[in-house]
Amino acid sequence: MNKNFNSSPMFGLGDKNINFSKYFTGDSYLKVLSDKDIKIYNVTFEATCRNNWHIHHKGGQILLVVDGVGYYQEWGKPAQKLHKGDVVNISPEVKHWHGASKEGSFTHIAIEVPAENSSVEWLEKVEDNEYNKLD
Repeated sequence: MNKNFNSSPMFGLGDKNINFSKYFTGDSYLKVLSDKDIKIYNVTFEATCRNNWHIHHKGGQILLVVDGVGYYQEWGKPAQKLHKGDVVNISPEVKHWHGASKEGSFTHIAIEVPAENSSVEWLEKVEDNEYNKLD
């Protein structure tokens, strides 16, 4: 297993997240847990990996942290450090990002809150100079 992983992910590592790699800085892995009525994904971020700023339109998102240490940040607010057991409820239309710390990998379960005509708008990268200020 890659030296950047804290432990074996609860639901398995999944595949390298190639389809969404343009929206991530660094490498992540995706395992689809459900793609039916409620979409649920196990996402593992290697150390320093994070996704771009993005917005869930119409429906929100719930993150359940299952391993490692990571961050969640809403636009205009300070980043929150996340640990195993933390839950983040992201309301629709909130610009945000999430990802791993510099020290190790980070895994969360991402649950898409269903809504008619929901979509995700991918935006700019989280710049290295901003990310590197986080402790």
